[in-house]
Amino acid sequence: MYFRRNVWPLLPLGFASGLPLALTGGTLQAWATVENVSLQEIGFLTLIGSAYTLKFLWAPLLDRYRLPWLGRRRGWIFMSQLLLIAGLMLMGMLSPASSLWPLALLATVVVFVSATQDIAYDAYRVDILKKEERGAGAALSVMGYRLGMLASGGLALVLADRWLGWNNTYFLMGGLMLIGALAALVAPEPERVESAPRTLRAAVIEPFREFFSRREAWALLLLIVLYKLGDAFAGALSTTFLIRGGGYGPAEVGMVNKVLGLAATIVGALAGGALMARLRLYRALMLFGILQALSNLGYWVVAVAPKNIWIMGAAVGFENLCGGLGTAAFVALCLGLCDARFAATQFALLSALSAVGRTYLAGPLTPVLVGWWGWPGFFLATVLISVPGLALLYRRRQDIDRIDQAAAAG
Repeated sequence: MYFRRNVWPLLPLGFASGLPLALTGGTLQAWATVENVSLQEIGFLTLIGSAYTLKFLWAPLLDRYRLPWLGRRRGWIFMSQLLLIAGLMLMGMLSPASSLWPLALLATVVVFVSATQDIAYDAYRVDILKKEERGAGAALSVMGYRLGMLASGGLALVLADRWLGWNNTYFLMGGLMLIGALAALVAPEPERVESAPRTLRAAVIEPFREFFSRREAWALLLLIVLYKLGDAFAGALSTTFLIRGGGYGPAEVGMVNKVLGLAATIVGALAGGALMARLRLYRALMLFGILQALSNLGYWVVAVAPKNIWIMGAAVGFENLCGGLGTAAFVALCLGLCDARFAATQFALLSALSAVGRTYLAGPLTPVLVGWWGWPGFFLATVLISVPGLALLYRRRQDIDRIDQAAAAG
């Protein structure tokens, strides 16, 4: 299943999707941290990711219009990747210590282009994957995404701290985007191509009209927001926590992310795809969601235990494993919720809502909560923050089962 022509390109395309997120998030946090930018300013740097939340606003343009090359979805993917190469290399010409706000502005542009790539990539997944391929496609997407984040997170920290420096590391990361660009060139077109909306007005209105005509629409949107909220809080300033709160160096954090995080991600993504072929969607969401919440306790152990690289490695590895499982199930849920005619807009809405917690709650509130409770109390609280999403999932079990049945009926 993983080697099907429709499925395997999602691995390198997922890599290209995950690469910019860390470079405008955790890695940028680390760069600012070692150059002594204040914690409050680092916290507000998380607002750079706002475009990931608002991307549904321009997603109808990608449903309505196609570029004159590579098909309805791949053309937008390829153009976005070329712009990201340029943007990341330009970031490598600045510094948080001397040019924090110009760098933040440029990072915001990179996020906008990255969000545009994600709109097209998510719609491509809806178009290209057959019903029986969704589990494997979601798994490879998550695996590629995590590999991209590890390359631009763990590997980038090691390279920046020990060999290349921050500026050259950003140049290298821009070059790695070529992996996705090549994949976009060779990826197949869907066997069945849905016709684009005839007008821009239809592209804007119809996706929302179709989605909100479903009686369970609002409950499912709330589930999308809450399902990964605890995970978002735990990860908001995790790099800063490991460096300042845990006392580990950037290279140590990067090396653990690179080795244990990479192994855990591969195991989690492939296991998620295999388990989803056997579990119904609801059971996968519940099981993986519980594990995702419990994985936050690993950071609590790091916060209360003496400095120990093995403890830190186990915490990071467990979080990557469970995060990969939870995201695979979450992606499969979003794929099942989308109408192929409006895939760009509907998936953008769903993924944007999933970013609400990370962007507008976790980033700004995490420094405040850490100030009140300290790092140990904060990570315990993130487990409790996960509970409402799991409770809502339990209450909407019948809705999830209907999505599963509709996919099986195909």
